[in-house]
Amino acid sequence: MIMLDTHAWVWWTVDPDRLTETQQREIAGSEEVGIGVSAISCWEIAKLCEYGRLSLPLELSPWFEAALRYPGVTLLELTPVVAVESISLPGDFHRDPSDQLIVATARVHGFPLVTSDEKITGYPHVQTVT
Repeated sequence: MIMLDTHAWVWWTVDPDRLTETQQREIAGSEEVGIGVSAISCWEIAKLCEYGRLSLPLELSPWFEAALRYPGVTLLELTPVVAVESISLPGDFHRDPSDQLIVATARVHGFPLVTSDEKITGYPHVQTVT
């Protein structure tokens, strides 16, 4: 199983050409075994839409319904274990709470994280697909 960072989930559903070939291949190869999406990504997408920083091809609720039905997608809960991991990340990780929770979720589940975020890809304590 793999996990998608928020932008990777949006790109996959709206503009898959923004994903690298490696990312596209990993996602396609994981549709049968599972593709995790953190619950915090739902909040992050909603906030980006609220602030006008993201425009989706559908209204927010129908987009979530459609995006969560993509092949293999599983919504990963924000659990107490993930919350504790997010404040206990080893090494030096930046202070963005959404990124902390996404990285913590990937680490707790042991999933590689599909991301193009350089703040995450440069972090050695999570496996990334770039």
